[in-house]
Amino acid sequence: MLKRRLISTSWCKVQKRYTQKNSKVIVKDEHGEHAVAKIRNIGILAHIDAGKTTTTERMLFYSGLIKSMGEVHHGNTVTDYMDQERERGITITSAAVTYEWKNHRINLIDTPGHIDFTMEVEQTLRVLDGAVVILDGSAGVEAQTLTVYRQADKYNIPRIIYVNKMDRLDANFDASVKSIESKLHVEALPTQFPIKEQGLLKGIVDVITLEKMIFTKDDKGMKFTRLKLCNEGDKSLWEMAVEKRRHLTDKLSNIDDKLAEVIIEQESLDSIAPQLLIDSLYRATINMKGVPVLLGSSYKNVGVQPLMDSVLLYLPSPDKNKYLKYYHSFDKNLSARAFKVVHDKQRGPITFFRIYTGAMEKNGKVYNIQKEISEQVTKLYIACADDYEEVSSINSGNIAAVAGLKSVTTGDLLTTNASAVNRAKTNLASQKDIEPEEVENFFTSNSRILEPVFFCSIEAPSLSSQAALESALQQLEREDSSLRVTHDSDTGQTVLAGMGELHLEIIKERIRSEFKVDADLGPLQIAYRETITDSVRDTFSSEYTIGKSKHSVTVTISLIPNYQGTEPLLLDRSPDYIANIDAIPLKMMKAVKTGVKSVLLHGPKLSYPVINMGIKLHWLEYKPGTSTTIITAAVAQCIRKLMQRSSIQLLEPIMLLEIVVNEQYSSGVMADLPRRRAEIQNIDIRGQNKVIRCLAPLAELLGYSTTLRILSSGHATFSLEFDHYEQLDPINEAEAIRRITGFN
Repeated sequence: MLKRRLISTSWCKVQKRYTQKNSKVIVKDEHGEHAVAKIRNIGILAHIDAGKTTTTERMLFYSGLIKSMGEVHHGNTVTDYMDQERERGITITSAAVTYEWKNHRINLIDTPGHIDFTMEVEQTLRVLDGAVVILDGSAGVEAQTLTVYRQADKYNIPRIIYVNKMDRLDANFDASVKSIESKLHVEALPTQFPIKEQGLLKGIVDVITLEKMIFTKDDKGMKFTRLKLCNEGDKSLWEMAVEKRRHLTDKLSNIDDKLAEVIIEQESLDSIAPQLLIDSLYRATINMKGVPVLLGSSYKNVGVQPLMDSVLLYLPSPDKNKYLKYYHSFDKNLSARAFKVVHDKQRGPITFFRIYTGAMEKNGKVYNIQKEISEQVTKLYIACADDYEEVSSINSGNIAAVAGLKSVTTGDLLTTNASAVNRAKTNLASQKDIEPEEVENFFTSNSRILEPVFFCSIEAPSLSSQAALESALQQLEREDSSLRVTHDSDTGQTVLAGMGELHLEIIKERIRSEFKVDADLGPLQIAYRETITDSVRDTFSSEYTIGKSKHSVTVTISLIPNYQGTEPLLLDRSPDYIANIDAIPLKMMKAVKTGVKSVLLHGPKLSYPVINMGIKLHWLEYKPGTSTTIITAAVAQCIRKLMQRSSIQLLEPIMLLEIVVNEQYSSGVMADLPRRRAEIQNIDIRGQNKVIRCLAPLAELLGYSTTLRILSSGHATFSLEFDHYEQLDPINEAEAIRRITGFN
């Protein structure tokens, strides 16, 4: 209740800054309406417990959006609004907030840090223009930091790095910078360094302007003082600042030709004007040649406002997005990408979009390119976590929240109508620098879907609540693309598959608290996979009589082991077969692909999905009038028979395990790892702690949190991330089969 009251009062302040003009949401400055250049769409990325939500809360407070700051441990922050987030003190779902800072509009998304919810980060990244990566100053780059950084690399997102928790005695800014360069393999460009006395953070030095910033505790850091450093009064700080500025300038000159030309002309590294360094940092950032590094202590209200300034200075506006060349194919028509769906108790399903071109209108119609249907936008909102302000229209470059859409899922692309799609495809196809595959990927929901590694059965407590459970699962699956809900036809059970123990535990809690269904979850099981070990090939013929019509199919297929391609179906285009393959109509080829997909869902050994197997189609012959369902069935039967002739191997998920443990307990923890079939990759020293990184089978890590707590007397933490699937040896495979089936 407190949070909702604060949001509603703060929205009054926000509404004063926004005006309605021609039914458009417009941010105004002293010159009137300002453009897309004054918008920033940013995400907050980090390892768990690095301070993402705390930093976001300070940003909202200093911008004037909220009147008092919440704390994660108090359970009253704006962006952690779910009951489970407040109880556990972690971010589970990404939350969007819009606020204003220095005549700029910031659309900010706070993302989860726990690996179980990495799909939330993946969905968000594809619609961002920039990101703030937050590090724990006492830990530097951690396991999940690497994961989110690699994800951001995939979407070419410029970043700045904020080293948080610099108030801690064991925080080390220089060590954090070194870890950025050694682990992220990026040019770190520190624009600040800390002022520390006896281990305590007293202020921050701005390397670019050669000023020191002193933050006061009395007004929650709202005001801070900037003082010019001078050689007389601050001799040691001045000398250090000058040296670090010279080092930064030298680094920038190696990656920015424009700055290098100025330095050559002036013949000095020391006489470069601050604005020239800022411009150079901006170019280095958006071209992803370097990353500005800042510091602070969000919990102690130090350094957040300079971070907010850096978002404006170094991160790009929507008109600099590297993927705009695709969206510009829609010209002035609407193009918007969905990145999140939530279910609000009062408003129903709310879909979050990034608008790239055109505008989204209240009560207007939109066309879903993936689903090929039109729907009406009943309500249009600006979002503030779980609170919404209704508006009549939102322009390009912004984040919009839309109510009333029933079919849209994460990744869907929306436009004005079907004819706009056709024109966009024609426009893209005419561009010489864009390959046909890129066009196809752009118009499909092409975000990477991670494979679940855990699953369990779920049952309604009674027949009367079965419909409510099915409705809840349907809503949750639409919200969370990493959650899989399937129905096992053999057992009649409903099966949940997810990214980890915590993921499925949260789903169970949400079903109970939000949907009021006291569902029962079966024991947690490992998501194994199956594959073949031998190459096999054969021809399969079948004939069917349905009514008075006869159907016949002859298909020749070979199976390829250890196949690593993304598309399992391969076509034999050798001279003997290319004529037959090229003559297969598109409709029949779709039927073949359907047969392939159906077989890969259930392997012959334990009915687990099949991976690492290539399926090569050599020949397809059928009688005219043969239905596509017969083609699908024939292909599936042929593949199953071939798999039965090959040896089937069980694969288990191997996890990347990182353990941070106090040195005095490290020997016991390391002695336990071989018993879990773990392979230690490396061991680092971090202050008084050892950081152990190893690869371990997921089957050996069930309940590991309890074991680790006992071994370390509570002085250790760990994180898990899926790495790859690996074949089981005969002894462990037999044990896995016994555990799964209950039989020896």
